[in-house]
Amino acid sequence: MSNNRKHRRRRRRLSRKGRYVILVGIIALVLFFVFFAISVKQKETEKEIPTAQKKYPDIQFDVRFLDPNPYSRPQLALKKVNAIVVHYTANPGVDAVANRNYFNNLPKTNEKKENKTYASSHFIIGLEGNIIQCIPLEEMSYASNNRNSDTVSIECCHPHKDGKFTGETYESLLRLCTYLCIKFDLSENDLIRHYDVTGKNCPKYFVENPDKWEQLKKEVGKELQKYQ
Repeated sequence: MSNNRKHRRRRRRLSRKGRYVILVGIIALVLFFVFFAISVKQKETEKEIPTAQKKYPDIQFDVRFLDPNPYSRPQLALKKVNAIVVHYTANPGVDAVANRNYFNNLPKTNEKKENKTYASSHFIIGLEGNIIQCIPLEEMSYASNNRNSDTVSIECCHPHKDGKFTGETYESLLRLCTYLCIKFDLSENDLIRHYDVTGKNCPKYFVENPDKWEQLKKEVGKELQKYQ
């Protein structure tokens, strides 16, 4: 056999081996990226507890969503919740239904006003502890100024000018804050007052009695431990 023929055969064998090595390398690389992607996805899934599997305090909402409108329910998406903001209604003795209706009627009341009012809240807690939900949790409310875009708001009714909540209102606030912290993976340290956003004296009683505010946060923290 001539040397030229031997060389050609050797080159063909080397060429086949080279293609085989490249093919094996490509397959190995593809498998690596596939398994890597699956591993990352599994880790992300492990970190996320499905809402259905979370444990929540016993709580009931009276769902009365506001009519969509530009002044109280603009239907803007609430993409991320970083805090829960507590407010007081600042109208002593007026209960949750009346406050909800005030928000819902803003399109009519604004007709005669030059300076339009924009206001609402995700929840309103009544004097007897009833909880009305006014805005879906996927939407923004007009309650907390520059924190509207990343917070859920709670308005609390109160019987007197000092802004102190009834025992029933307080207990519902405690349960609602616990519920929302669990739902959005927050802690008691993510509870804030309207005052903490703008300096406004709201909720009045908790601003003027900061020890009572800290007490509420501690109680929410204790409640959260029950559901971990």
